[in-house]
Amino acid sequence: MKISDIPAEQAERLLPLLQELHALHAENQPHRYPADPQDAELREWLSDWLDEDGVHAIGAQSPSGALMGYAIYQIEDRPSLPIVHGGKRIMLHQIAVEDPFRRLGVGSSLIKEIQTRCKAMGIETLVTTYATFNAASSALMSRMGLAPVTTVAEWRMGA
Repeated sequence: MKISDIPAEQAERLLPLLQELHALHAENQPHRYPADPQDAELREWLSDWLDEDGVHAIGAQSPSGALMGYAIYQIEDRPSLPIVHGGKRIMLHQIAVEDPFRRLGVGSSLIKEIQTRCKAMGIETLVTTYATFNAASSALMSRMGLAPVTTVAEWRMGA
């Protein structure tokens, strides 16, 4: 497996997995996520997002060049406040693995690569969020040493 950067101009490579990931969220939380976003809208949004400063996508490729999975992360520089320490951190926004490659270490390899990049940049913190219904993400994060430190709760009228 080879892990490499995926530039904004190659954002389209991520669309099938992004659609699958989004469908899982829309199915489990339809009040939060709109169903069936159009590929053209996703392509434009994803390309623009990956073009932003500090936003990076990496992909795990099989020996034949197939995309096995991807991760999108962002380098954030948060100010120190009287009530909280600031500093640089990496926020893992998305991680997805193609179904045939799940439970083969692809997700772990993507997170290890991000952790390696953290260390190379002198960044000591990697953070992420994941949905409560996504047991696979929860298990992956736990295996990779990411432990919950904050719970975010939400109320929506009509939900």
